Amino acid sequence: MDTIYTGRIFKIVRKFITNNSGKQLERHVVVHPGAVVILPILSDGRIVLIRQQRIAVEENLIELPAGTMEAGEEPITTARRELMEETGYRADELVPALKFYTSPGFVKEEMRLFKATKLTAGPTAMDEDEKIEPLLIDLPQAMSMILSGEIRDAKTIIGLLWYNQQREV
Repeated sequence: MDTIYTGRIFKIVRKFITNNSGKQLERHVVVHPGAVVILPILSDGRIVLIRQQRIAVEENLIELPAGTMEAGEEPITTARRELMEETGYRADELVPALKFYTSPGFVKEEMRLFKATKLTAGPTAMDEDEKIEPLLIDLPQAMSMILSGEIRDAKTIIGLLWYNQQREV
């Protein structure tokens, strides 16, 4: 395995695998340090979503707050930091819910979902390249937004479907 590219957040490595007939195949893998996604739930049941500009898809997407883990950082620490930076909210309760891979066909990125409750509002601390607008939406509306295609971000869909299922159990 050798590194082809190293960027600010991820690197691309070349790996070789052997297929069923014994032939060596070259593959490229994006190696990411991992990330968190936070499902912030207000005391009245509304969910804190954000509308965020995403350069890769050239759209503003509706998402749950999320962010990349820094080197040596515990996932819960990342979750607290990203929740505050992107929404201004602080959570008295932050509970791990799920772990999942974002796109395991070519990206080595594990994402961890945290449920955040007992929220207190405060100022945001967005990165200089972030354009974020908060949205407070109840769960039925969020589920409708998934079905209509208004919410298209995979981590957000996973988090909202998980929460909807937990409430139905």
